[in-house]
Amino acid sequence: MGKYINLFTDFGFKKIFGSEENKDILLDFLNTLLADKRTITDLQFLNTERLGSNILERKAIFDLYCENDKGEKFIVELQRGKQEFFKERSIFYASRAIEEQSQRGKWDYNWNAVYTIAIMDFEFSGMGHDNVKSDVILYDTDNQMKFTDKLRFIYLEMPKFNKTEAELETNFDKWLYLLKNISELDTVPQRLQEIWFKRVFNLAEITNYAPQDRQEYEESLKEYRDYYNTIATAEKDVKIEIAKNAILEGSTDEFIGKITGLSLAFIQELRENINNSESNG
Repeated sequence: MGKYINLFTDFGFKKIFGSEENKDILLDFLNTLLADKRTITDLQFLNTERLGSNILERKAIFDLYCENDKGEKFIVELQRGKQEFFKERSIFYASRAIEEQSQRGKWDYNWNAVYTIAIMDFEFSGMGHDNVKSDVILYDTDNQMKFTDKLRFIYLEMPKFNKTEAELETNFDKWLYLLKNISELDTVPQRLQEIWFKRVFNLAEITNYAPQDRQEYEESLKEYRDYYNTIATAEKDVKIEIAKNAILEGSTDEFIGKITGLSLAFIQELRENINNSESNG
């Protein structure tokens, strides 16, 4: 276990961004993402359970649900596992935040803006660009004019962010670097000396935790590791099946290695096992 908590664990993310006493950290993060919007000055945390209707939906970590002093809603989600219809899922949950604003009796449908921020540990397919951040709103496709500013989705594809400390320039860069790398660091980097980042490092230092919090984090970290080990094992099993089929079809070891990412030594061993199995059969 390192010096600082992993912010991609359920415990870690909520510890830093989900506490009332430290909500100014979340404010700085959101204001960094919504750079073209007026500064958010205050937030109120709302009950997240209303956004999930069954236990299966809760398996995808849905972390924070907030409201500012204007009644605008902010959904902040940390998503580890890749989902085929994640875009549709995020729109569905945003629609829940719109629907709950409906009023009995006469109502003119003047609902407050809903913002969805998704921090994803995977990449979208078909976005058409290599940017880490996708900022999505409704547009008139013919006139290229904004249709409404009341529905906005910000997707952060964290695997695409590969800047080193020396390459950090903007506050946006620094937040993403911290999110992705804090659990691997031993000290506060020179480029992250601003008050918000120092406070995050202080909150994330494991030695500051009471035994109960430390135990809760360890359980959350175990869940995080088990999840990725399961995914990695499943992906390797798929690659092995592809390699077996390619061997039987007569493909070369070099070609199989290129399409699967498996090492040549592993492929050669797999080929020998297949040949031996056929000989013995």
